[in-house]
Amino acid sequence: MNSVERYKQEKHPLDVVEDVKEYAEEGLTFDEIEARAGDGEWERLKWAGMYAHGRQRGYFMMRTKVPGGYLTPEQAEVIGEVAQEYATAPEEYGGEEQNSIWGDAFLDITTRQDIQKHWIEVEDVPEIWAKYDEVGLTTIQGCGDSARNVLGCPAAGLDDHECFDAQPVIEAVSDFFTENREYANLPRKFKMTITGCAHDCGQSQINDVGLTPAKREVAGEPHYGFHVKVGGGLSDGPRMASPLDVFVLPEHAVEFCRAVAQTFKELGDRNNRGVCRMRYLVEQLGPEKFEEAVRDRCQVDLPTRGTDLTQGYRGDHVGVHDQKDGDLKYVGFNVIAGRMGGDEFAEAARAAREYGTEDASVRLATDQNFLITHVPPENVGDLLNEPFARNYRPDPGPFSRGAVGCTGSEFCNYGIIETKNRVRRWAKALDRQIDTPDDLDVVRMHMSGCSASCAQPQIADIGFRGETVNVNDPEGTTNEEGDNIVEGMDFGLGGSLGSDNEFLDWVENAVPAGSVIPALEQLFDAYADEREDGERFYEWCRRVDNDRLRQIMQRADANVAGGVAHDGEGGVADD
Repeated sequence: MNSVERYKQEKHPLDVVEDVKEYAEEGLTFDEIEARAGDGEWERLKWAGMYAHGRQRGYFMMRTKVPGGYLTPEQAEVIGEVAQEYATAPEEYGGEEQNSIWGDAFLDITTRQDIQKHWIEVEDVPEIWAKYDEVGLTTIQGCGDSARNVLGCPAAGLDDHECFDAQPVIEAVSDFFTENREYANLPRKFKMTITGCAHDCGQSQINDVGLTPAKREVAGEPHYGFHVKVGGGLSDGPRMASPLDVFVLPEHAVEFCRAVAQTFKELGDRNNRGVCRMRYLVEQLGPEKFEEAVRDRCQVDLPTRGTDLTQGYRGDHVGVHDQKDGDLKYVGFNVIAGRMGGDEFAEAARAAREYGTEDASVRLATDQNFLITHVPPENVGDLLNEPFARNYRPDPGPFSRGAVGCTGSEFCNYGIIETKNRVRRWAKALDRQIDTPDDLDVVRMHMSGCSASCAQPQIADIGFRGETVNVNDPEGTTNEEGDNIVEGMDFGLGGSLGSDNEFLDWVENAVPAGSVIPALEQLFDAYADEREDGERFYEWCRRVDNDRLRQIMQRADANVAGGVAHDGEGGVADD
C-alpha cells in the first residue's frame, strides 16, 4: 500500500472537513496542523477542495466545483467577491505587486470548469464555506481521489447543436457523488463528462467516463440517451477513451456512473500511484471485460448501443451566438489562460443580471473561457462596452482564443516553469506577429508547467510541457556545477479531439523558452506556403514529417544567432 493510500485508510478523507473547521477556530499554523494530524493531512485536505501551497507555506489553493460550468449570477458574484476578500497575497510575498499582470485577488477558470483561488488562509475557510452554502456552491471533493467536477457543454439548453439538455443529469450525478462516503475514497481521481451536445464540448475522449448523446428504440419507443466511452486521460500515459456497447437512459445515468465507480473501487490498483487511474484498468481488462464488470454491478438494464449523435468536436463558444429559445443571444468571452480579477468576475455576474433576462447565467467552459447567457439582442452592445468585456473580448485573435495554461510554478508544487503570464504574453505577441489564414479562427496553444497535463497539451495544435534547459546563456541561472539553467519546454504539434482525434507528437524536447516564438514564426511561414485548401494547422503538422518540422524550427535558432530581431522571452510587449 502506498503512503497516500495509507493516509486514506487511517481516517476517512471526508472527515477532514470537520478538522478544517477546528483548525480555523483554533487558528493553527501549518506546523501545528502537521504536528496534530501528521503529514497525511495534506493529502486528506484535498477532499475539502484545498491544496497546501508548498511554495507559499501557510496558504492554500481552494477549488470550487461548478457542475457543467453552470452558475447563477448570484453564485458567480459570490465567487468573485470571495476572491476579492480572501484571495490576497501577504506583503512578504509581494502583496498586490506579486503579479505584474493581474495584481492581486484573482481567480483561475480551469479546464474542468472549476474555479481556483490562491492565498487562502485556513482561518477564513469556514467563512468562505458559509458564503458558498447560502448560494449552493461547494468545494468538497474539488480535489482528491474521488469523483471530481462533472463536465458538460457550457451552452447546455441554449444551442441548436444540442440534441437534448443534459444539465439536469450532470447535477444529479454530481449530487450523488458529493459527500457520498461510500464513493469518496477511490483508487485515484475519477473524472466524468456528460453532454447532450452533438459537438462533444465536454471532451468525452479524455475522461474516465464520457456520456455523449445517442438515440435508440427502448420498449418499442424511440428515446434519447447516452453512448459511453471509458478510460480516457492524459498525463504521462495518455489514452483515448474506449466505447462500450451500452445505451444509458438519462434517468439511469446516476446508477450507471455509480456502477462504473464501484468497478473502479473494487478492481482499481491501490498500490502504485503511477498506474492507479481508471484508464490503466480499462487497458488491463480490455473494454469488453470492463463493460461486463460494469453490467454485473449495475442495477438497471443497459441496452446495446443505438444511433450515435455526436458530430465532432467544437472546442469553444467564444463570440456572440444565437440561442434556440427565442430571440436571445449568449456571449462567450475569451480569458487567456483562464485568469481574471475577482472584481472582474463579480462585474460579469452583475452584467448578466443587468443585461440578461431572469434566466441569465454565467457558464464556465473547458477552454478556460466563460459565457453570459439569455441576453436580448438590444442589450448586447451595452454588455460588450462593460470594462470587463473590453478586457476579455469575444472576438480575439486565433492564438488568444486557443490559449490555455495551467497554474505553473507560481503556485503548483510540481510546476517547473511559469505559465500564466507567459501564455498571455505569447498569445498576444503571436496574434500581432503572425498572419494566419482568414478561415483559421483558432490555434490551440496549451502550456503545462510539468508532465501532469493539467493544461491538456496533448490535444492542442501546439502543446508545451515544462522543462529546465542547460544552455550556454549568460542570462541563465548558474547552478552549483556552473551550468546555465533556463526555463524551457518540450514542444509538441498536431493534437486534436473529434472525429480525427489524435494526440500530438512531441517533436522537440527541452527547447529554451526564448526560442519558441521564433520557431512558431518559422512554422507558420511554412504552413502558409504549403497549406492545402482549408487545412487546419494541426492537420498540416500531421502531414509534414517530424524531421522536417524540426528543421523548420531550427531555422529560427539560426536567425536568432544571426541577430534577427524577435520578441522571444521578456521582449514581448503587453497591451
